[in-house]
Formats: sequence, structure tokens, C-alpha cells
Amino acid sequence: MSNSSNVPRLPKSFPAAPEFQTILCSSLLGVLAFAGSGCGKTEVSLPSTPSAALPIAKPQLAWLEDATEAVGVNFLHDVGTVGTYFMPESLGSGTAIFDFDNDGRMDLFLLQNGGTNSPAKHQLFHQENNGAFRDVSDGSGLNLPGRGMAVAVGDVDNDGKPDVFITEYDRVRLFHNRGEGKFAEITREAGLDNPHWGMSSAFLDYDRDGWLDLIVVNYVDYSPSMKCPDAQGKQGYCGPSGFPGTIPRLFRNLPNQADSIRFEDVTLSAGLGKLAGPGLGVVCGDANGDRWPDLLIANDGHVNWLLINQRNGTFTEEAGIRGIAYNEMGAVQANMGIAMGDADGDNLFDIFVTHLSTETHALWKHGPRGYFQDRTSLSRVAASAWRGTGFGTVFSDVNNDGAPDLLVVNGGIKRLTIDSAPNGKANSDPFWNGYEQRSQIFVNDGKGTFADVSDSNLAFSGTAAVARGLAAGDLNNDGGLDFVVTRIAASARVYRNVAPRGHWLIVRVVEPKFGARDAYGAEVTINAGGRRQTVWVNPSQSYLCSNDPRAHFGLGAATQVEDIQVIWPDGSEEKFPGVTADQIITLRKGSGQTVGFAVNSGAGQ
Repeated sequence: MSNSSNVPRLPKSFPAAPEFQTILCSSLLGVLAFAGSGCGKTEVSLPSTPSAALPIAKPQLAWLEDATEAVGVNFLHDVGTVGTYFMPESLGSGTAIFDFDNDGRMDLFLLQNGGTNSPAKHQLFHQENNGAFRDVSDGSGLNLPGRGMAVAVGDVDNDGKPDVFITEYDRVRLFHNRGEGKFAEITREAGLDNPHWGMSSAFLDYDRDGWLDLIVVNYVDYSPSMKCPDAQGKQGYCGPSGFPGTIPRLFRNLPNQADSIRFEDVTLSAGLGKLAGPGLGVVCGDANGDRWPDLLIANDGHVNWLLINQRNGTFTEEAGIRGIAYNEMGAVQANMGIAMGDADGDNLFDIFVTHLSTETHALWKHGPRGYFQDRTSLSRVAASAWRGTGFGTVFSDVNNDGAPDLLVVNGGIKRLTIDSAPNGKANSDPFWNGYEQRSQIFVNDGKGTFADVSDSNLAFSGTAAVARGLAAGDLNNDGGLDFVVTRIAASARVYRNVAPRGHWLIVRVVEPKFGARDAYGAEVTINAGGRRQTVWVNPSQSYLCSNDPRAHFGLGAATQVEDIQVIWPDGSEEKFPGVTADQIITLRKGSGQTVGFAVNSGAGQ
């Protein structure tokens, strides 16, 4: 275990707001009150709590500010020829927050959607030691045009350097990190082929052999010749219902290939070959408690799939019997983005899925282990100030009070009449009028009940846009989660966390045996302030995005973490000693105290 002494802090162009820095350095023994401009009308009372882990008031001050220009991120999303109603342009594109050069600072990668003939290319930004982002796209090997949809990040060859995977409208692409900011495409050599409309994707070690495998969620078999007029007979973007669904693809990483990187398509043998549907979102995590990773896929206008790992290289689809296939009314909705986190503090991950503005987003509470119940109404996530068509979404503890809050970015796929936005619209082209919607923030009371505080966060929620991707990560290593939002035919935005915040801990878990790569699939649990908190390590939640792979914990008034437990991807468990709050630490497999648990290695499955 190492402390944060070697992790750069970025006090210049991306600082924590000065009026909040003292909060990070002192013990908060009571409710903090703040006054000043930017207060909204929403009032949320602090829940009663038996411990010191939730002492932070639900503030009236804004939590986020737009820092895009201040940090130098200049990215304008391109969709090619606007007005053709080419369906793929209505659903992309994503972004990644990751540290491509292992310097301790998160970098950014943003996708374009203009097609191979577009002058607009994907962009890679390196974070400098002063917190500014420098465009290093030229010469990186990633500055290519395309119909970019999703990006997934993972170290596919266990060399300690994160590689980049991209889904597109008609193909996938894998880029090997060669170091020094250089990436080389190895898609064909690696045996990856997916001539479909790929959407969200994720790396996971489904067979627990120490090598990251890959799941690709495919959408529909789209035909551009089909026209989809609206109720008034005007042309619009098609929905999924008029096209056949396609199957997700599972690729197994083949180890020990004499310095080559090779994947094997195991879709059919793994039992996924009969699951044709319009897939959009995916998350990976152990749903039933057997310490093997399962898969949840969100399907657009179709039942969700929960694929339970059978520990022999195969999966069975069990969403129906486990309560997460349909909503609480037994209906199918347009399932899109997925957030995974512990909304109610019981150390089981809950699931939030975004939907159309004519529907309601859904929150499934996990419990008993392996089973889910739709608790949308009780959680009050449907009691929002306005409705939007949601895509990107994350559970993130914005104010570090120990309870993950909920963020959703919205943007229509059908033209609707919407209320005007206080900060105007992101798109200058009138074509997007009626598609633009405002994003939302919901504060968690610590018990899994949420309140809409969007009107107090107009930097994030005041501008109407056709937003798609939402990625979370601590960009400036100050303990507060920041956010990156992608918007169709508009600039990407970077939002800095300026919330009144409690204490915090960020934990990176790595596997030294496998090149010290991030331990995707690990579960990290801490004890602090009389509460247990668990975070599931896999950056694939949200929609088309890859998030900061480190586990972030808000500690409230607690200044000490008593102990840390890690369930590693192979099912083994270790306990690590406590640490003081307000630092970034790295835990390495094999350096903790072993906790007994029967482990099936899974090797050779």
C-alpha cells in the first residue's frame, strides 16, 4: 500500500474552489452552512444519521462549474451531414477519462461521429502538471475520423499501459498503447471482428484467468433506406422497433500468445448467440455473490438481460427471475444508460437505467443478494423538476457525504416542445431545436431517496443540449469527482466539482502479477465513521463511456478509515490496515492480510 505522496495535485488551472478547500482539511462535526450567489430555490434537509459519516448539509450552493475553457479542452462534436436523419448520428458519441501515460493525472479521449470522410477526428488530451489539458492527438495514432460510438479502456496485454477500444457504426477498433503517447491499431491482428453497429462495451475478466476479456453490445441491423416520419408526417430519426436486433459479442483474451495479442470470439459457446436485441448500455459486476462477474445489458424497447456467469465459460440469462427485466408495472421501456452503485448503503449495488422523456428513469434496488426490485417511485427519482430523454448516467458522491448522488444527461431523439433553458441552447444550428434538453442532478439522502437539485446547478443543468456521454473522475486529484459531458454537434464540457465537501479517500487497486494493471472486477469496502461503503471497480458504467477506474469514497466528517477490504477479481479477499482521510492510495494484490474464502481459480475454463 502506498500513500498519495507521489500523486500530483493540480492547484493552478483546475483548482478546488478556495472557499471549499478548508472543508477538505478539517473535521466536520456539524452541518455546514454556506451563503452567497448562485443559491437555488430547492431546499433539502439533512437526514438523521447515527454516525459521523453523513454530516454534510445538502447545500444550496452550486456543486459544479463549467471549467472547459479554463482547462483548455477544445472539442467540437461532428455528426457529418446534418439533416439526413442518418440514425447513428442521433446516438453517439462517448468519452474516456483515463491515465494513458501513468503519470497520476487523468487524461481525456473524445470521439467524433462524422464518418471516415469527415475532417473531424477523435481527440486525445494529456493533462499537464498545471492541470491544463493539452491536445496531443497528432501523432498519437488515435486521431482518426469515424462513426465513433463508445470507448472502453483496459490493459489487454498486462504490460501496465491502458489500451483503447472503440465501437463504431459498422466495426470495432483496438489500439495498443505503445507508450510515450503512441497507440497502434491492432484490431485485425488481435482477431476482433464485429461488422455490426456496436454501442457500449466493457473489459472484464469473465473466466478469472488474469487477462481482460471484452463484451461488445450491439444495437440494431439498421437500413438507411428506411424513412421514419413523425405524427405530422415530417421526417425524423428512426427508433429501434423497425429493425432486427443484433447479438452482443463476447471475446475471450487468449493468454500466452508469444508476445502477440489475440482474442477468440466465444459468443456462441458462452451462450449469447440467441440474445438478439437493441443493446445500448452494459455494466459488469458480481450480482449473485459467487465472486464471478456477471453482465447486465440495457436494451432499447426490449427486456433487459442479466447474464449470470456459470463459472464454466458460459452465461445464462436470468433477468426475468431476478426482477430486472421489466419495470415495476411489468412493462418494457427504452433502456439506455446504466449507473451502478450502492444507493441505500446496504453494500449491494443498485441499478439505475435511463429512459425516454415520455417514460420514467428506473431505479432497481438490489436485495436479497442476486435479486432486484423496481423502487423508482419510493426513491423519488421520478419526482423531478422536468423530464428528459436520458443517456449517460452515473452514481457519484459529489459532496463526499458517503451517499452516492445521481447525475443524468439528457437529449431527445424525437422533436418535442420543451421549456426554455435559463442558459440557452448548446446548438447554434436550428435543426436541433426540439431535441435539446437539460441535464439533471439528484442528491441522495443517504437512504436511497433522491431530490432534484438541478435548479441549484445551472452550470450543469441550465443549458439545453443533445447530451449523450457522461463520464466521472477526479481530474485534479483533490478528492472531488469532476465530470465530462459529450453533446451531439456541440462542444464537450468539463465540469469542476466546487461543492462543499466532506473528507474522502480514493483507492486504486492493481494486480502486480499482471503488469500492475487496474484490477477490473474488484470490490473495495471501507469502514469509516461507523459505516461500511463498497465501490465496484469497473469503468464501464454510464453510456458509451469509460470512467476513472479508481474507487472514490466520500467520508463526511470521518478523518480516519479503520480498515479496507478488497475482493479481487479471482475471488480471493484481503484486508488492509486503516489510513487517514484525504489521500489517494494504491493497494496491490498480495500485500494485504488474506481473508479466508473458497476460491475457484477458473483457469483453463
